[in-house]
Amino acid sequence: MTLPGQLTSAAEKKGPIGRKVTPFELRDYRGRSHRLADFADKRILVIAFLGTECPLTRLYGPRFEQLRQAYAARDVGFLALNSNSQDSITEIAAYARNHKLQFPILKDLGNKVADQMGAVRTPEVFVLDQQRVVRYWGRIDDQYGVEYARDNPRHSYLHDAVDDLLANRKVAIPVVESAGCYIGRIREPKPDADVTYSNQIARILQNRCVECHRTGEISPFALTDYDEVVGWAETIDEVIQDGRMPPWHASPEYGRFLNDRHLTKQERDLVHRWVRAGAPQGDPAQAPKPKTYTTGWQLPKAPDLVIPMRDRPFRVPAEGAVRYQYFRVDPGFKEDVWFQAAQALPGNRAVVHHILVFSQPPGTGLSRSGGGLNGYLVAYVPGLVARAYPAGMAKKIPAGSRLIFQVHYTPIGSVQEDVSRLGFVFADRDSLTHEVTTTSAAQRRLRIPARDPAYQVTALSRSTRQKSLLLSFTPHMHLRGSAFRYEALLPGGQTETLLDIPHFDFNWQTAYRLQTPRELPPGTRIRGIARFDNSEDNLNNPDPDQTVRWGDQTWDEMMIGYFDVALPLAAAAKTDPDDPGTRRARELISRLDKNSDGELQREEVSDRLRRLFDQLDRDKNKRVTVEELKRLTGR
Repeated sequence: MTLPGQLTSAAEKKGPIGRKVTPFELRDYRGRSHRLADFADKRILVIAFLGTECPLTRLYGPRFEQLRQAYAARDVGFLALNSNSQDSITEIAAYARNHKLQFPILKDLGNKVADQMGAVRTPEVFVLDQQRVVRYWGRIDDQYGVEYARDNPRHSYLHDAVDDLLANRKVAIPVVESAGCYIGRIREPKPDADVTYSNQIARILQNRCVECHRTGEISPFALTDYDEVVGWAETIDEVIQDGRMPPWHASPEYGRFLNDRHLTKQERDLVHRWVRAGAPQGDPAQAPKPKTYTTGWQLPKAPDLVIPMRDRPFRVPAEGAVRYQYFRVDPGFKEDVWFQAAQALPGNRAVVHHILVFSQPPGTGLSRSGGGLNGYLVAYVPGLVARAYPAGMAKKIPAGSRLIFQVHYTPIGSVQEDVSRLGFVFADRDSLTHEVTTTSAAQRRLRIPARDPAYQVTALSRSTRQKSLLLSFTPHMHLRGSAFRYEALLPGGQTETLLDIPHFDFNWQTAYRLQTPRELPPGTRIRGIARFDNSEDNLNNPDPDQTVRWGDQTWDEMMIGYFDVALPLAAAAKTDPDDPGTRRARELISRLDKNSDGELQREEVSDRLRRLFDQLDRDKNKRVTVEELKRLTGR
């Protein structure tokens, strides 16, 4: 999986354009023999190199079938080859069946035809004229790529190339660099290699990758045995050296985190040397014993309560970009609920990319669709291990609250269904010493200019009123987000960087958990600094010509720097629901919920709330604290 403009092999640099394909004969997954000459009656022949597990191949196999059907009456033949050493005949058959593919898929044993044609990646297509000379080489289209997906392709390269040839024109764009996984070729390991799979690489994969790359998890292929891993060797090396895997985006300069997944330089170098040595297996007796990984609930005990996101499955389409889905649930909480651990558990890991769960107390509004600033409870992202809060700490959900599931789905080329769930482990109220709250430094007044590659905004949290413990960070932006940094503005005037994410990736909504809680003195404020790339160089960008404002869907933007803090219970005041200040705030929020005419009215209400907070600050006889009121009103 390479980025546009990046050529990484001799075959890619030389290219096969103008080369005549030598006749070949291969068998399909049913055992039937096929020859190149069998397509002699076709004026044009399109050959695709496909795999069974590469994410882009899963998406483009059905697209190749759609094109075959579109050209069925136009003298164009379609054929696919699988040259991956790691793909079995059974896996190829399942791939064709699951995606309803009708074109022949031939097994290229020993990658002989791939070598002859100069194929490098999957998916990758070759368009041959009637003399079987290569006239186009590269991508099918640009709808899907490395870590991006668009609603529709901007360029239909394969379609255009076939149309050019049918019209007796020279192909206008003969080469478009492929994006996908390296073909898993047969390798010749060096017999004297000092780095082997059994001795070093298997341990690195166990520690950094297998949590996700195993059967039943979100990753498209497993990395648990040599025969499978060796076929992915070049792809593994590429994504590691590019920093795309394992998915960890925090700079190592700041903070130490419980869930840190990044590879050290030594580990990256070992993987690179292993691949360059031909990916030798070494002595299997030196391989580490398989690890046991937790499947299903990862909570400290069986959940006390499980709440599904809905009572029927959500249908995920086979392809296309799926907008964020919001599912509202009434859990029926008649009194405040305190939990020491919670886990959002995807029902179908193949398509659930991440989940954010919010609570919405009665009389408050997060946003009209539910994905707003406040009420954040828990998240699921691939590889995130559910952990309990430290001893004596728990988070509260007020009585009468609704739960809101925000789910991001990623299609995989076949229709899927999902019912994700939320599990709670409740806390022992008598043993609690701290209440965990999620607050944020957020900037709603976004106006990101069209084509601006580095638009920066800042946001400040409210200052801490008492000593508290900082536990974790969860930055949240959408497709144009490119960097995020948290800073602590300490009461003495010092500024300390807490977390720096120089390359934010929308596809990984990671929670960064501190190894040791960081004490924040009273008067501390957290500053979030975010950068957005609204240029056409951002391949995720839905439309670089648009000025972008705040909104819940991926084509809008958000800038929220969530962070968890623990506050001593003894210092927290109890909220009196009959307090005049509380009633006034609820009335304002209720008016806000009913008023959906636009941003102006919402800002007017926010200004009135701020004046109410100022009044409470001056009036020390109020029975509700400002912090309690802010949490109550979602401020």
